[in-house]
Amino acid sequence: MPLTTAPDTRPTSISAAILDLLMPHHRTTDRAPACAQAFPHQLRRIADFVRDGAPIVFTLPGFPCKSPNPAKVLGHLPDQGERLSLTFLHALCTEIQRIHPPGAHLVICSDGHVFGDLVQVPDEHIDAYADELRLLIAQEGLTTLSVFDLRDALGDLGLDHDARRARVRRRFAPTVDALRAAIRADDHALALYRGITRFLVQDTADWAGSRSALQRRCRQRAYGVIQRSRAWGGLIAEHHPDAVRLSIHPQPTGAPKFGIRLLDAPDAWTTPWHSAALRRADGTWTLMPRRTAERLGRLVQRDGRPSHFEQA
Repeated sequence: MPLTTAPDTRPTSISAAILDLLMPHHRTTDRAPACAQAFPHQLRRIADFVRDGAPIVFTLPGFPCKSPNPAKVLGHLPDQGERLSLTFLHALCTEIQRIHPPGAHLVICSDGHVFGDLVQVPDEHIDAYADELRLLIAQEGLTTLSVFDLRDALGDLGLDHDARRARVRRRFAPTVDALRAAIRADDHALALYRGITRFLVQDTADWAGSRSALQRRCRQRAYGVIQRSRAWGGLIAEHHPDAVRLSIHPQPTGAPKFGIRLLDAPDAWTTPWHSAALRRADGTWTLMPRRTAERLGRLVQRDGRPSHFEQA
């Protein structure tokens, strides 16, 4: 009888072990805990890298720019919240190297320019934010991380930011009608739409009209933000077709994107760019609006700039 070779199960078991490292940080609104086997899409992607003996590539759209509302953040540049989040992501990649010696690399796909006009943040602030992220990564020796933004994606084409946005939108964005249909049909899409609408309302610091008028305007802008985010996702997939896709938004168990929580926060939607970092008296960190944090602790400066708050 001819000899048969048993299938190599090592990539599968290693993939599950790697995903187990991410599970404690899963950003989701699902209440029931899940195991690695509930994420077949991610397991397959990771197994491909393991089988090839290659570093696992993760992409994480996010780190766009600071909220324009000074009641929520300390300024328009990264601060301790981003520093802690980047350090956490680097530590996660380093942990993966213990299981998979080729290691992992995480590409932060900074998406501020994609919808900067909709969130009302100047493009020069978005440039400064992304450049400071790169500087933080270099200064802290976070060698497993890199930053990819719209400037990298389109290269030196002589286009201004509005033309770059339009180019990506024309090529990759779904129609608003398609988005409306998806939001009506899917609870998680509806939760994302509501979450982004809430952020847009909170980020508006100088609105002179009524609250209901602001909410109507932000609901319309939310469709644009989601439309542009989908377009950015398409462009990322074109540049990094094999990568394991992470998300800073809550994701349901088994979704193609794996939601990841960067730091402790009161809810599943809070991010460092919509908040300030507070170091509690016991040494742990959390995120909250600046106005709340400054009632609980004293402001700490770092390199001549506001960094975070500390409780006594």
